[in-house]
Amino acid sequence: MSDTYADPGTPDRRGGWRFLWWLVARQARRSLTGAVVSVVWMGLTALTPYLLSRAIDDGLTPGDGRALAGWTAAVFAAGAFNAGLGVVRHRTMTKIRMDANFRTVKLVVEHAARLGASLSRQIGTGEIVTVGVGDVDTISTSLTVVGPGLAAVVTYGVVAALLLPVSVQLSVVILLGVPLTAGLVGPLTVRLQGTETGYRERQAVLTARIGDLAGGLRVLNGLGGKGLFADAFRRDSRTLRDQGYRVGAVTSWIQALRTGMPSILLAAVTWLAARLAAQGEITIGQLVSVYGYVAVLVLPVYFFVDCGYELSRAVVAARRVVRFLSLEPAASHPDAQDAPGSPAVLHDPESGVRVVPGRLTVLAGARPEQSAAVVDRLGRYAESDVTWGGARLDRVALPRVRERILVAEPEADLFAGTLRDLVRGRRDPSGKAVDAAVRAAAADDVVLGLPDGLDTAVDAQGRNLSGGQRQRVRLVRALLADPEVLLAPEPTSALDAHTEATVAARLRAARAGRTTVVTSTSPLVLDHADTVLFLVDGKVAAAGTHRELLRAEPGYRSLVARDTEPEEDAATEADGDADPVAGVDEGAVL
Repeated sequence: MSDTYADPGTPDRRGGWRFLWWLVARQARRSLTGAVVSVVWMGLTALTPYLLSRAIDDGLTPGDGRALAGWTAAVFAAGAFNAGLGVVRHRTMTKIRMDANFRTVKLVVEHAARLGASLSRQIGTGEIVTVGVGDVDTISTSLTVVGPGLAAVVTYGVVAALLLPVSVQLSVVILLGVPLTAGLVGPLTVRLQGTETGYRERQAVLTARIGDLAGGLRVLNGLGGKGLFADAFRRDSRTLRDQGYRVGAVTSWIQALRTGMPSILLAAVTWLAARLAAQGEITIGQLVSVYGYVAVLVLPVYFFVDCGYELSRAVVAARRVVRFLSLEPAASHPDAQDAPGSPAVLHDPESGVRVVPGRLTVLAGARPEQSAAVVDRLGRYAESDVTWGGARLDRVALPRVRERILVAEPEADLFAGTLRDLVRGRRDPSGKAVDAAVRAAAADDVVLGLPDGLDTAVDAQGRNLSGGQRQRVRLVRALLADPEVLLAPEPTSALDAHTEATVAARLRAARAGRTTVVTSTSPLVLDHADTVLFLVDGKVAAAGTHRELLRAEPGYRSLVARDTEPEEDAATEADGDADPVAGVDEGAVL
């Protein structure tokens, strides 16, 4: 079976069938063993009717007890041996299925990690879930029928050969009947591929919507939009159900033919053999053997049809996996440049934002999405002409950018584990460093409020934490990473004013001498900035300190101080000791 930590190999991404063959080839010895065992196992089922016919003709009819006992013992031995082979076959097929499952899952997970931030921009969450769960299972299950499918073909030939000495007529009926039975299912498997593809795509859309609803249900309920989205979900569910009915209709015909056609063939051959026995052209033992041969053929025909059915579904799933594995991460520019050797200016020509090293810069704009777009460009998560120390950011090797520039997304994933493991990331910071980051993010109360402090287990996405606690935990993680440049969109949006003032003051102290960019329109944050860049329509309209902009920019004043009259603003700004964070006991907070 595939080692959990082993390299899964380089998949063949030239198509669904090639990917399936690659999975078989990666475990060639096991696949060959499974095929051989399946052939012998199914072939021995065809041998049993022959043994029975000999027991009847050589022992029962002439009354030879010794011959009857011998052939009976042979039937028993063949059955016992075949039962053991059946166990080996099942175990081998299970190992093939598990290997294919683990191997494909590792490919999907590793490629998702390789895509990184570009993943969500190229494929939806629902599509990833459908590929990683449903499609992987469909592919791995299909490989368990390949061995029996090959055995079915061999057994079909063996039975036809055994019937030839008995009756050429019966042998011809079998040779023509089995392909005809399987051929009736062929067009249905082609149709199944088309309906299954549409169903899988719609399923991915609905899965994504379920995730969106689950994540934003509280917000939707607060805005009164729960009913609207619930109605849309019902419509999508009905559409998926109707497509499922179409898939089920094709599947039901395939399954009906898979079971019914061999039975019809069995009845036809038995009737023909009975007539031949009545006419004296074959013996009673041969009649029993013919019935046994045809009964045995039900199994290979079943597996043959089942193989076609499962492979038709698997190739649809494999094409989706191949399509996912063909997604490419953001490529480095062919004219790669070295990253600046020391902290340097980040400049976004599109917005006019210039980030001076070693300073706390706050982007303030009426439309948060425009400020976030600037951060995406500065962090190289969107195409842009941003320069870093004069060099184009998109020409610097991406690993070097990620090592030195960190975008602390406000909704970044929180993985399940202890709080300590959650915030320390891939580094192993000292206890003092963790405590300092916790204090800087004003997360002391979060740690104290948990039963085991930093060693308390946190659910996936921090579901056992409040929104403000999750935001501070994300900030702790970003501070422990200690990047040269920290870009933090709205790091205090879910905090109350008291905590927000604390975070703003401590963040400035913790990042002293380091480059930090924050987006916010809160005066509690803006007042701690070295530089505030006022954005209008996504472009820098003014720059200065918070107090300078309050005094000189009416648009800025109306944005960040909406509850303050202009005359009061002017009086406040005239007083050099005035503080927009008045009323907060900083000593008590800190």
